[in-house]
Amino acid sequence: MVHAYQALPVSAANHVDEYDERQRLEDERLVKSEMQRDGHATLTSSIGNLANTIIGSGMLTFPRALASAGIIPGMFTCALSGVVGGFGLYLLSACARHAPHRRSSFFAIASLTFPRAAVFFDAAIAIKCFGVSISYLIIVKSLLPNVVASIYHDLTSPDTNPPAWALSGHVWMCLVMVVLLPLSFLRRLDSLRHASYIALFSCAYLVLVVIVCYFRPIEGMTPPGEIHFVKFTPSFISTFPIQVFAFTCAQNLFPIFNELKTNSQKRMNIVIGTSIGSTTLTYEVIAVFGYLTFGSRVSANIIAMYPSTSLFIAVGQLAIAILVLFSYPLQVLPCRNCLDKVFHFSSPNDKLEDDTVEDEHATGEMTPLKHTLLTSAVVLGGFSIAYFVDDLEMVLSFVGATGSTTISFILPGLFYWKLTKDDPNKNKFLNSGALALACYGFLILVLCLSFNIYNVVHRDFRSGPT
Repeated sequence: MVHAYQALPVSAANHVDEYDERQRLEDERLVKSEMQRDGHATLTSSIGNLANTIIGSGMLTFPRALASAGIIPGMFTCALSGVVGGFGLYLLSACARHAPHRRSSFFAIASLTFPRAAVFFDAAIAIKCFGVSISYLIIVKSLLPNVVASIYHDLTSPDTNPPAWALSGHVWMCLVMVVLLPLSFLRRLDSLRHASYIALFSCAYLVLVVIVCYFRPIEGMTPPGEIHFVKFTPSFISTFPIQVFAFTCAQNLFPIFNELKTNSQKRMNIVIGTSIGSTTLTYEVIAVFGYLTFGSRVSANIIAMYPSTSLFIAVGQLAIAILVLFSYPLQVLPCRNCLDKVFHFSSPNDKLEDDTVEDEHATGEMTPLKHTLLTSAVVLGGFSIAYFVDDLEMVLSFVGATGSTTISFILPGLFYWKLTKDDPNKNKFLNSGALALACYGFLILVLCLSFNIYNVVHRDFRSGPT
């Protein structure tokens, strides 16, 4: 018996064709979206960006840290700070695997652990990164005129002065923004790898200056003071937090995880270990040779101890300015990403796995308009403050004590502890270590805040009523 099959009406056939076409387009969109979410960053670029995020102007104070405690305790606390900072980064990289595919962020992990506080965490991180970016501009504004004068005198004669505009920090701020503005608008952290390479080369030049000037002192250098292997002084209270915060880079750990081509835990360990290890070695070399060169007379800015009458030293000062200059975009990017989460904050009951939430919170995938507005607000706001303000030391000390401690120690410890505490297959040692790291962070926060408050009260007391 032959079955007779009735053909579909033309309208129904067209409907099926339209459905198939829509399904095909949707599948292509999903495939393209997943391809865009795959990482393309190399190990080298990831290590360079993370190391550049770590290294900053704080390395200039490490010789002073040795002078406050002696060579052995100073080297130990530096290494300890590096190990603790690296442990916090490891915990964050482990937590990142609980977030949706290549969409890890503080917001995403906080939504899984402490959803009601997620937006406040991102706000704190944004404020911290914004404050640090302002400090970089202020450093450039104050440093470049002196660098230009030194190089100008070294290349001409001590009696010849550069043009007046070249000695204006405000002019130099406007000029450097020509370079920083396009870098700040880049969406991906990996796009800043070449800027990081230049900054790290500048750091290597500073290491060269410190070593060379120890073996071959320059005429006019301050004679060395006493050198001690162990000698704690009251200033250790102020120099220890500097060592702790010198390894702050957690704000860029999630973008690096999202962009690394193969972001297995093994490769992330290589990125973290190499970055922390190289920066710790850099800090130790600068600290030891700087302290051995000047002893107890070393100041809080090692590069300022060398006479700028030498072109070798003047170029070293320029290298510091370049280092700070190219570290600026590395603060703008996490600040922008955190502000994106703050302004798009929705109910904690919303599912993070929802496609809409994922799309709008994906790193580097915000709409062009939102990307432009947020970047412009961060850059123009920071530039305006840095242009009119010369000293943000006290404000930044409070922001650093709270923000740096929170993102480097407290949140990594709490996130990992909360995500693994109910897991029957958890590593009890790591889980306990994570909780200990969070407690350590709270201890550092209390110590630094107390010290900052003491400085404010003591300064006001000395200045008297106004």
